[in-house]
Amino acid sequence: MTTMTAWMKIRRSRGKRNSTMTFQMVTSRRKDTRKRKRDFSSPMSPRDPSQAASHHAALHAHQQSGGASSRCRRSEHRSVTTHERRYLSGAPQAGGAASPSTRSRRRAQRRLTRNESRYHSEVRQEAVKEALAQYQSRPKNLPLPSKRSSVMTARSPDRHHRDSDSEDSDEDSVTAEGSLGSSGGHSGSQGTPEVTRTPLLLPPPQVPSHSGMGTPGSSSGSSHHTPPHPMQQKQQQPLPPIPPHSNRLSNGEDDERTRRELSEMTDLMRNITSFPQPPDVTNNTGGGNNRPPRDDRITRYSGLAPGRQSSSDSDGWRDALYNFPENWRGTGRWKVSNKIQQLLNTLKRPKRRPLPEFYLDDEEDLEIAANPKDPNAPKPEGMVMTPARGEQLVIPAGLPRSVEDAVYRYGSSSGYKAPVATILDANGKLSVSLTYGKLLSRSQKMAYNLLTRLGGRGEGNVMPGDRVALVYPNNDPVSFMCAFYACLQAGLVPVPIEVPLSRRDAGSQQIGFLLGSCGVSVALTSEACFKGIPKTSAGEVVSFKGWPKLTWFITDHLPKPPKDWQIPPRHSDDSAAYIEYSTDKDGSVKGVVVTRSAMLAHCRTLTSACNYTEGEVAVCVLDFKREVGLWHSMLCSVFNGMHVIFIPYSVMKVNPASWMQMITRFKASIAIVKSRDLHWGLLATKDHKDVSLQSLRLLLVADGANPWSLSSCDQFLAVFQSKGLRPDAICPCASSPEALTVSVRRPGHGGANAVGRGVLSMQGLSFGVVRVDQENSLTSLTLQDCGQVLPGAMIVVIKLEGVPFLCRTDEVGEICVAGGAVGDQYWGLQGMTNNTFKVQPLLLDSTPMNGTSTYVRTGLLGFLGPGGLVFVCGSRDGLMTVTGRKHNTDDIIATVLAVEPMKFIYRGRIAVFSHKVLRDERICVIAEQRPDCSEEESFQWMSRVLQAVDSIHQVGIYCLALVPPNHLPKTPLGGIHLSETRKKFLEGSLHPANVLMCPHTCVTNLPKPREVHHGNYVGPASVMVGNLVQGNRLASAQGRDMGLMDDEDGMRRHPQFIADILKWRASTTENHEILTLLNSKGQVATSLTCAQLHKKAERVGCLLLEKGHINTGDHVALIYPPGVDLIAAFYGCLYVGAVPVTIRPPHPQNLQSTVNTVRTVVDVSKSSIILSTLTVIKLLKSKEEKFDSGKKWAPILDTDDLPKKRLPSIYKAPTPEMIAYLDFSVSTTGMLAGIKMSHGAATSLCLSMKVACELYPSRVVALCLDPYCGLGLALWVLSSVYSGHQSILIPPGEVELNPSLWLSAVSQYKVRDTFCSYGVMELCTKGLGSSITALKQRGVNLSCVRTCVVVAEERPRVQLTSSFSKLFSGLGLSPRAVSTSFGCRVNVAICLQGASSPDPTTVFVDLRSLRHDRVTLVERGAPHSLCLMESGKLLPGVKVVIANPDTKGQCSDSHLGEIWVQCNHNASGYFTVYGDDGTSNDHFNAQLVTGSTGEVYARTGYLGFLRRTESVQADGELHDAVFVVGALDETVILRGMRYHPIDIEMTVMRCHKKISECAVFSWTNLLVVVVELDGAEYEALDLVPLITSSVLEEHQVIVGVIVVVDPGVVPINSRGEKQRMHLRDGFLADQLDPIYVAYNM
Repeated sequence: MTTMTAWMKIRRSRGKRNSTMTFQMVTSRRKDTRKRKRDFSSPMSPRDPSQAASHHAALHAHQQSGGASSRCRRSEHRSVTTHERRYLSGAPQAGGAASPSTRSRRRAQRRLTRNESRYHSEVRQEAVKEALAQYQSRPKNLPLPSKRSSVMTARSPDRHHRDSDSEDSDEDSVTAEGSLGSSGGHSGSQGTPEVTRTPLLLPPPQVPSHSGMGTPGSSSGSSHHTPPHPMQQKQQQPLPPIPPHSNRLSNGEDDERTRRELSEMTDLMRNITSFPQPPDVTNNTGGGNNRPPRDDRITRYSGLAPGRQSSSDSDGWRDALYNFPENWRGTGRWKVSNKIQQLLNTLKRPKRRPLPEFYLDDEEDLEIAANPKDPNAPKPEGMVMTPARGEQLVIPAGLPRSVEDAVYRYGSSSGYKAPVATILDANGKLSVSLTYGKLLSRSQKMAYNLLTRLGGRGEGNVMPGDRVALVYPNNDPVSFMCAFYACLQAGLVPVPIEVPLSRRDAGSQQIGFLLGSCGVSVALTSEACFKGIPKTSAGEVVSFKGWPKLTWFITDHLPKPPKDWQIPPRHSDDSAAYIEYSTDKDGSVKGVVVTRSAMLAHCRTLTSACNYTEGEVAVCVLDFKREVGLWHSMLCSVFNGMHVIFIPYSVMKVNPASWMQMITRFKASIAIVKSRDLHWGLLATKDHKDVSLQSLRLLLVADGANPWSLSSCDQFLAVFQSKGLRPDAICPCASSPEALTVSVRRPGHGGANAVGRGVLSMQGLSFGVVRVDQENSLTSLTLQDCGQVLPGAMIVVIKLEGVPFLCRTDEVGEICVAGGAVGDQYWGLQGMTNNTFKVQPLLLDSTPMNGTSTYVRTGLLGFLGPGGLVFVCGSRDGLMTVTGRKHNTDDIIATVLAVEPMKFIYRGRIAVFSHKVLRDERICVIAEQRPDCSEEESFQWMSRVLQAVDSIHQVGIYCLALVPPNHLPKTPLGGIHLSETRKKFLEGSLHPANVLMCPHTCVTNLPKPREVHHGNYVGPASVMVGNLVQGNRLASAQGRDMGLMDDEDGMRRHPQFIADILKWRASTTENHEILTLLNSKGQVATSLTCAQLHKKAERVGCLLLEKGHINTGDHVALIYPPGVDLIAAFYGCLYVGAVPVTIRPPHPQNLQSTVNTVRTVVDVSKSSIILSTLTVIKLLKSKEEKFDSGKKWAPILDTDDLPKKRLPSIYKAPTPEMIAYLDFSVSTTGMLAGIKMSHGAATSLCLSMKVACELYPSRVVALCLDPYCGLGLALWVLSSVYSGHQSILIPPGEVELNPSLWLSAVSQYKVRDTFCSYGVMELCTKGLGSSITALKQRGVNLSCVRTCVVVAEERPRVQLTSSFSKLFSGLGLSPRAVSTSFGCRVNVAICLQGASSPDPTTVFVDLRSLRHDRVTLVERGAPHSLCLMESGKLLPGVKVVIANPDTKGQCSDSHLGEIWVQCNHNASGYFTVYGDDGTSNDHFNAQLVTGSTGEVYARTGYLGFLRRTESVQADGELHDAVFVVGALDETVILRGMRYHPIDIEMTVMRCHKKISECAVFSWTNLLVVVVELDGAEYEALDLVPLITSSVLEEHQVIVGVIVVVDPGVVPINSRGEKQRMHLRDGFLADQLDPIYVAYNM
């Protein structure tokens, strides 16, 4: 006895059943089935993978209902549909009469669900229930997503609010009907956002608090609806006060659960405390839903909408009833921060499998971690298997010599009137019948016309051996049969395909590829089918995507062939007979060639195995164009002279018992079905009494290889054995397109090993090993055999991966078949053909197995049992290898369907697939939910599915998504098109209604966290010594020496300070035009010479002295639009010794937010006077000022009407250290920071820029920048006065109106140097992409530009600058002209590309190294490479070092560190309302602890590195390039590693075309991603899986929270830089008004 038989237990059962081989007989299932049969007339239905819902729930409901109410319900049920009784799916009903509205709603509900019970089965129900029972005691703290109510309404158009007086008893409880609060957003009802949006949990420590968060409501409360937590109740209509004896609390179990959950909430609320937070000067109380302009998106989230209320008068009784604390209706923190805390509490649970060790951030280690070697994994112990041989094929006497001869024999004999095919129509009538005589005549007629009309002398070019497509619908087997045999007779090769219904058919493009690769140019179809094919307005068939051009040939009404026409001679046996298509896991379609000899051998083999005889009647429900349906109903039936009754799928959906009725009517002996048809037949109980299956000797179950077929077969036999069905008539079979029929159970084939089944361990199967399991085990899988090896065939099992070694007897592998009845090749794919059709199995010592036969892979996974029985436990297409263990999609589907499918899954439509993320496959489950499911029910079901799959399969689900009914792509017969579903999911076009991502549970191969050495601390001195020993250069660089420049320039004779320089220029070059302001049309709005500017500044000074009574050192706020008035006011302040503060004016369309920003800067800067124009003053004092805090403005002076006086004298600063002006700006971290710029620093800055950019009075410079802060302020106001060059001033707001304004001005004035912002560059790139030709025709020429500098305080945007250069290269723009600059708060200009500087340098660094603060250069295109461009050249007089921000030790070139700067134009310090503080000393007076410890630097707060290049500077030294990586305060520290937001944001931007903007930040160690959706709201959920997978794949980090918002929500400052910290504050205050918020588990 072999090893296999040693562990199998053999038991024989006598009586009505034949002998049965069993591993461990499953008797409990049969007893349970018989028990249910006694309780109820309909048996439990078997499992169908593609169609399932909870029949169990229907049975339970029926047993609970009373007699009278049941009769009433059945009577009402019959009024809906005549076929309703057979489904027995009525819902339980409470006693008493129901209202008319209730009865109407129930009728509508039944119309939706009347067919649901047929899609359910019993496989794994007990195991799932037991698994879920283990989780009942665990707290339900799954954080549910926040979803905008409009999204929910759009997704569920058929859902209605339930009536408050509904009497449905199946969901009659507080949890089903009640709500703690009403949903907000409806006029007349004031909801409670805290209740309706989120469960109440402890807030995390140090939650940011804002002045505007005191109001309980928020700007998003009225437009959002968050599905309640399981602790909460469903939200439908506002609840009336609950009476003492309400029926809603009558259910004891629900009542107890509700009390327990509410008490848990109350306990949590008692511990809530508030956390004080210092004020943020950038916050204000304005909010609202107005969409602010791009430049003013920084202060949006600090306030709440006015007039919002947090609770209604009816909320008090709820608080008292449920014992909520008085202050439980708190701030907006409930909505976000507590959900994040809830998520953190959930993630604190132990993982399913703890990490055995941490892994390095390395590709090989990630791969190893994804495929761990379990030392306790079971290993195969059996002997190496030997081929299983079928019995010798004995060809019965009298069979035709070929399939074509069979048509001639039966069509020309005396029995030519015998029927060959009959079709059952939708009315249950036999409408069309075809005799053998007509089959012969029609096929010959078609063959003649094909060869003559389309042949050599005809219209086409079809010759014998050519391939033709057969396009016939599933309800027309007669036309298909005639066309198929016509092709065989004419020597053509038929390629059966499905009828194309539209251009967007699922899989249509792959079918087109098959037709093209096979060289198909002719398609045969019927006249009726051709009318239904989509056509153009001209009447021609539309061009389907990917299809070749086809000639459509109608096979109806053809002329007869002449009497002397002869059928062409027979072709060789090795020529192709037909091509059947096979679909891969990824959806690709291949054509399997079946030769004439294989077709004949297959017919003979099936005839012998199934004992087919002439004259038998068969009933076929399957698709007759493919696989089992084609082989048995089209080939074997004609080969044996049988009569086949075809029942289309559309008829089966109307009358599931029609196939049994045809067996009874025609006394058919053969039925060709699937387990689905057995299952549906069970539920047609009304028709059982008239069914007799005594004549049936062969019930061929085509999908017998699926795990749920066992339940279908058992239950069908249990019911219909009394109707004459013999146990040995049920014959499962296994098949594949490549190997044709693999095995089939032989009818009447007795013996000890005729039938077998086994209870196997799924854990063992996941390791590829066969192990017997206990009957009552949660993780067992019961399999039935698929019959014996076919006569004349041999079967072996080979290993799944790598070299085809033979498996052991107790090992699972891929089944391979050798024999004459197999496919020959994939058409046109020789490489894949050799791998599939020419397999040579090897022994363990790598020697070939005895024999010269080559085997064909079947794609089926299984093993061989005793007596050559074939057991199939999965398929290669459904195989998913997760963390080294193998799982099958069918098994996962069976488990998912067992979790209450009746309530949630629409007709059992579930798709399971995997896709590879981070070196491992991740399981995704997509299901269609019923239209009446609430959000809470859906997520409760999803959580149960996660628990069930984890318990039974020991594997986590990566993504679980629910889509609306009938939403998944369908196959022609209505099943789920899996590859198309997967494709839509991965490309983000599936549009799910609910998504739950669980990356924290599934992903266990993350890189090793960065370790912090606390004990063995390595100091900065040791690091420096180590770098010196290794030969690493310490990171230090400096620009040209300022002392050696301008010796012969007259600059030393110039006045020392900038105000004196303007006066000097006004006297020496009074008529030199220095400023030119352009409007949106490109016309000169204002121009000033040096003298005009000087005089205007004097008048401003006089105004300040006369009306403002200004004192020396007073601060003056300048609130002007971009223009020359701002510049004149600036110098007017300097003339009288005042300190100017430039402030952006409020935007008229967004006063609520922008006026407050202006107020904040005025207050913080301590400005005593405001200078502005009349237009801006009206805005400041308009009625919109009600949005402000109510304070009065400082005195405002209008400069439109200046006094025409001259200043008696101009103020001269006594020392260079005196403050010249204040520069206020919102940094990239979202903080408002003002810096003090001294007179000496301003002059030094201008001198550095003059020398670097070679700015002289003869130059013309174009500026398209905001003039309010940073380098933009210096270029607008200071640089032109100092250097004397003409500045063309172009306000960025004018470019928004006219994108070509800037470039046209550059071309018109022959500008050599121009400065812009990223916002302007992006406007030009997007707005002028299609206007290059028009600009060229207008004469725009950019060849004059030598330097185009982007002014920014961030990492250079390489992609944007490259796109800009390529786009406008057609206008003469040199690629080397585009560069970037870098400045920050402590120094507004550190790097700037000069005219004579070397070309900008670009390097590629390893992203993984940057996470560890290391810099590793890699080649372009290397994995994980990041392209970085240097941020311009160091300005003269600037010195930078790279320092460790924590230890303050100097870094080497190979380390990432903070950029420290030392130069004369550093800012003097921060200007704050508190005066000088400690942070100022640290930022502006930092000293290294190694190297030159006495030097003082300013800390920029930006991380970067230096890299010495091969370029030579003007002074002859090698150039040191400065590379800025990102802001230190914005970096995200996760798992000890440093991530830069811009890198993750670029990944997110690439993952979906509808993402218009993105920003990321971290909160409580979770990564939060906010994306702007530039599309419909129903597309929001598509982004969640794509973002999670993309970030995980590229950055090896898990996204914790994904927030989808409308366009324009991500705050951006005037320089186009994202304000991530402001965004974080708005998110935590729940003021983003998100479309959807997903919390990844």
